[in-house]
Amino acid sequence: MAEALIGLGGNVGDVRATLRAAIAAFCDGTDVRLVARSRDYETPPWGVTDQPAFVNACIAVETRLPPRALLDRAMRVEAYGDVTLDEPGLTLPHPRLFERAFVLVPLAEIRPDAVVGGRTLGAAAAAIDASGIVPLPG
Repeated sequence: MAEALIGLGGNVGDVRATLRAAIAAFCDGTDVRLVARSRDYETPPWGVTDQPAFVNACIAVETRLPPRALLDRAMRVEAYGDVTLDEPGLTLPHPRLFERAFVLVPLAEIRPDAVVGGRTLGAAAAAIDASGIVPLPG
């Protein structure tokens, strides 16, 4: 089985409940098994800033699925890992991963020593401006 790192987030409705439900539905224990989950983080909007704060989290999973099938299963969830892939509609690792503290901070919580694009996630998270990213209570 391969390990995949998945970033999740949203800013509409009860996002924390939605994240819990999405993780439970995504990780069936057979094709996709949950290995680790970050805390939930409140994060400022990125890109389009005139919107409410987001809640983001990351998970590490073990999977039997190839990247395209994992993406199909995730239904618009971005996947990261020690895989390089550039196909229409799917680029791994995400081309702007190292610009996005809202993904790097929770990823570094669960896999600080994982190497993506030649950098550890812990070092990448330490080097990015993470102001406004706050872990939420359990």
